[in-house]
Amino acid sequence: MPEASPTTNPRRVLLLLFLANLLNFFDRTIPAILNEPIRLEWGLSDLQLGLIGAAFTLVYAIAGLPLGRLADRGSRTKIMGWGLIVWSGFTAANAAAWNFGSFLVARMGVGVGEASYAPASNALIGDLFPAEKRSRALGLFMLGLPLGLLLAFFSVGPIVAAFGDWRAAFVVAAVPGFVLAAFLFLIREPERGASEKVRSAGAEVDRPVRRVLTTRTILWIILSGITINFAAYAGNGFLVPMIQRYFGLELTAAAITTGLIVGVTGLIGLTVGGSVADRIYARKPSGRLVYGAASLVVAALATAAALATGDGSVALFAALFGLGWLAQYAYYTSVYPAIQDVVAPRLRATAVALYFAGMYLLGGAFGPVVVGGLSDALAQRAMTAGGATALDGGFRAVGLHDAMYLIPVALALTAAFVFFASRSFDADAARMERQLAGDVSTES
Repeated sequence: MPEASPTTNPRRVLLLLFLANLLNFFDRTIPAILNEPIRLEWGLSDLQLGLIGAAFTLVYAIAGLPLGRLADRGSRTKIMGWGLIVWSGFTAANAAAWNFGSFLVARMGVGVGEASYAPASNALIGDLFPAEKRSRALGLFMLGLPLGLLLAFFSVGPIVAAFGDWRAAFVVAAVPGFVLAAFLFLIREPERGASEKVRSAGAEVDRPVRRVLTTRTILWIILSGITINFAAYAGNGFLVPMIQRYFGLELTAAAITTGLIVGVTGLIGLTVGGSVADRIYARKPSGRLVYGAASLVVAALATAAALATGDGSVALFAALFGLGWLAQYAYYTSVYPAIQDVVAPRLRATAVALYFAGMYLLGGAFGPVVVGGLSDALAQRAMTAGGATALDGGFRAVGLHDAMYLIPVALALTAAFVFFASRSFDADAARMERQLAGDVSTES
């Protein structure tokens, strides 16, 4: 590769990783926006809609474990590049689905491709930026989340309207992935541990999974990942249909409202939150996690207040729920860099893969399924209480709205887990530094 290649510069590499992350969240969000037309075409229940998300996240979590170990041993850039090609191909395949089952299989394929990305990209950022700059770097990287959501929620409705078919959105989404994959292959990887104050040789680590799971901070972070993803995937998966049913908005308006709630807030939360977290870290390293926990308390209270406003004003609902979502974005700028701070460089992709396994297997997969199943049950109960014999849109609106109270509950639990992680952080970070220093003294 030529020395002048733009992919040798950490900031330019971060830009490429951000763009791929944006496509990651754009592609996985499309089915949530199209829930209602897909449900109506194939006659699905809310539980089945939840299963679409669950199939993706289960495969994503399971595939992430071996791919994380592979990223700690081999080329992270090749893993990310081929992964992007795979998930873009299966995104296009969703357009060819002819029933619920075929659509489900294609989403599982997307899950395999996307599972390659998070462990490798997070580990790469850990080697590009030192600890005192990681919150900001990871905050910028994670801007792909709200911008991907924002782009999806703002564009999918108009794409469907322009082509007259919901399938067109999947074809349009797939094309940029193939182009960007070529640039990921050009990234020159830094040496593992290159940004650490203490450098080790990076020899193969014995019993890597056990090493990661004996770190108390990581265990609390894994628990927090389960509950934050339960809330995030339930919210991202069902906000559009809930707003359609409960407030009577059509698809494009409901999608744009959701984009404002989960997308615009993320731009503020991740950029401002990353800077705030780095400043707090400079004064007290564990304070970064305390900041995250406090923000999550605000998120739980604000989302609960939004749901309690009733069906009178969609603007008030969006403002309160948006405030809660703005606060919950502090989770990413406090917890993600904490993983890098307590885990040695040769184990970081493995640690992220384990974290994501819990995050998606028990959180992301169950969030839409549990909320969808509860929505069906509560809708049936409302129908029975109303003395009706048909499950009309009004009962479905009430059922889904009430089921979403699980979101603030999950956010409150996340706040508790992140706070507990802050209590063990200092000891685990010091232990990691001693391990690196021990490796160096052993070599000499």
